[in-house]
Amino acid sequence: MWTPTERDAQRGLILCAEDQESLRTDISDELREAGYGVLEATDGDETLRQIHAAAPDLILCDINMPGRNGYEVLAEIRRLRPDLADMPFVFLTALSDPREVVEGKRLGADDYLVKPIDFDLLLATIDARLRQVRRMRDKTAREISELREAMASLRVQATSQAFAGATRALDLIAPGMLLLDARGQVLFANRAARALARAENDLQLGDTLASTHHAQARQLRHTIRQALAATSEHEVHCLRLSRRGERRDLLVIACSLGTVHDDLPTPQPTAVILLSDPEQRAHMPQEVVAHLFGLTPTEARIALSLAEGLRTEQIANRMGISSTTVAFHLRNLFQKTSTHRQAELIAVILTGAMTVALEEKAGGET
Repeated sequence: MWTPTERDAQRGLILCAEDQESLRTDISDELREAGYGVLEATDGDETLRQIHAAAPDLILCDINMPGRNGYEVLAEIRRLRPDLADMPFVFLTALSDPREVVEGKRLGADDYLVKPIDFDLLLATIDARLRQVRRMRDKTAREISELREAMASLRVQATSQAFAGATRALDLIAPGMLLLDARGQVLFANRAARALARAENDLQLGDTLASTHHAQARQLRHTIRQALAATSEHEVHCLRLSRRGERRDLLVIACSLGTVHDDLPTPQPTAVILLSDPEQRAHMPQEVVAHLFGLTPTEARIALSLAEGLRTEQIANRMGISSTTVAFHLRNLFQKTSTHRQAELIAVILTGAMTVALEEKAGGET
């Protein structure tokens, strides 16, 4: 039974799946000597059981094993464990047939080591793959942090002359955006927000944002109160407002801007409200979304579809895939954007669009 130690936690946990006992023992001993935690498996079924018990940082897997072979194990992991999408999978093989390499790459293998195993190459491969994963995760974490900081920085801009210039750029952004003070009073509304707050959408924009539809008015007030009461900018609340006729719901996303400082002379933005009309296609190119968050083309397309207000079954119909496949990609999206709910994911994507628009505006004025 593997027991984690401080050193193991620093180097990582490796699962070695190899039916040849002597080779499995030699590999495991080398890994432990190098400071890794090690799990062992003798066949494909045991490999899957081990993964469900403890998620490893990397898997070394023989191709030809009793029961499920390495290809089947890899396919099963990629299908059932999207949370392990960035976990490196390295095949161990006695053959160097190019067809084996092609098949493994097609299924999502990251590397190959040919038997007899060169242990220096083994350790170098593992170290390189784990460093690559750490760089990817650090990059994603930095990008998400920068997007959230961009939102929070609007609070500072609103109390300075710099805000006047920022509002011109914010008028170019596709989603409607409002900044509210601690009482829910509107400090700023960009052009898109003013256009969406009209009678045909059952919205009124004055000192506050309100709905003229009785039931939805209560929901909107509640959503805004939640954002104003939150103390963390990571807290996101989402609401769909139905519209007249056959039009798609209007998306309302309320985000807290964090702690309010009462000692400042002018009212500060306490929450940001994003209004998104799903009938206006997202203005952010798919390639930009993919680059910002490290997404595949399919993931970027699904993310933008969510930002348009489409539901899972509508996205599946549009893309000609099953709802199960959409759900699979959604789990990857949550992991890559460090979000946990669709509302938060949509908010991060729209915030990304705003950040890109601001950068392009700033670049055009230099």
